[in-house]
Amino acid sequence: MWHKLPAFPEPLRAVLSRLPHYPPSAAFATLLTLQLAEHISVAALPELADKKIKLRIQDVGVTLLFQAGPDGFFACSNGEADLTITATAQDFLSLALRREDPDTLFFSRRLLMEGDTELGLLLKNTLDGMGNQAFEPKHPTFLAIINALKLQIFQKHLRPSLHASQRDRNLI
Repeated sequence: MWHKLPAFPEPLRAVLSRLPHYPPSAAFATLLTLQLAEHISVAALPELADKKIKLRIQDVGVTLLFQAGPDGFFACSNGEADLTITATAQDFLSLALRREDPDTLFFSRRLLMEGDTELGLLLKNTLDGMGNQAFEPKHPTFLAIINALKLQIFQKHLRPSLHASQRDRNLI
C-alpha cells in the first residue's frame, strides 16, 4: 500500500533552506553513483558532459546541485544549473519509486523544468528506458561505497584538470 509522506514542518524547512547545499548534494550524488552510474554517466551519455543539474525540493527547502562525470555523479558547490527540476518531496519519491509518470506530473504542473529542456527529455527517456530492475535497491560493496565517496572528495579538486584533459582530447 502506498502512503503519502507527512507534511514537512515549516520551521525545519526554513532552517534547511538556509544551509549550504553542498553536503546534501554530495550525499545525493553518492547515492546516484551507487545506484545508477552504470546506466547514466558521461561515458554512457556524452551529452551530459559539463551539464549541471539542480533538483529543488520545494516543500523541504533543499536544493541539490550535481553533475555527471566519467565515473559517476559528483556534487557541485556553486554555479548555474543547465537544468532545474522542481517538485515536492512526495512527487520526487513517487518518480523514484516509479509510482507516477513524469509526464503526468509535468502536465499537472507538479513537476517544473527550467533551462535545457532537451537535457531534461534525454534524462527522462533514459530513465524510462532502463526498466524497473535498475531502480531496485542495490547492496553495494564497501569498496564501491568508498569509491563513490572518493569521487565526492577528490572530484572537487580534480575538476579543472579533468576539463583541461577533455579540451586537449577535443583538439586532437
